[in-house]
Amino acid sequence: MKQAEHTSLGMTTLLQYVKQPDESLAIKLSAQEKEADEVRRILIDELNRTFVTPIDREDIFALSLTVDDVLDYANTTLEELSMFEIEPTPYLERMISLLTDAAHEIHLAVQRLDEHPSVANDHAVRAKALENRVETVYREAIADLFRMPRDVDHIVEMLKLREVYRHLSNAADRGDAAANVIGDIVVKRM
Repeated sequence: MKQAEHTSLGMTTLLQYVKQPDESLAIKLSAQEKEADEVRRILIDELNRTFVTPIDREDIFALSLTVDDVLDYANTTLEELSMFEIEPTPYLERMISLLTDAAHEIHLAVQRLDEHPSVANDHAVRAKALENRVETVYREAIADLFRMPRDVDHIVEMLKLREVYRHLSNAADRGDAAANVIGDIVVKRM
């Protein structure tokens, strides 16, 4: 599924951005998200016109939706980093790095679904483990964020960061959902 590839590339772009913020990377991620949306529209059109699919229609649709959501959250995260003028934090970088790895695992899983379903499942399990690690970093980040606010400016910064951290946590949840769909597909095929 081409969409998983776009999501993996988009997460890599977001990771590059938090390491070295650059407007050209923001433009690149936005273009990747739009291209992934177009791929999804084509996939849905093909699903509607195909009588028999190698995988259940509902599973293809669910996988496409969850993978799309991951990239949507990546794009929204970058937009908010820019709009809120947030300097990337080590927590942001760690969460995005883990999400990038998870998106890569989902991409590998999708590539192997047809010929090597058990290998696809292994990649899905790795993606789920990475989601758990993102959630751990998310909780650490939130705990650190709310340690004794210093002043009003610090409170404003806390609220901005909390919003961005939440987007990344949601992206991880959607990646976990994609891994679950892959697991369901594997069970049905074996």
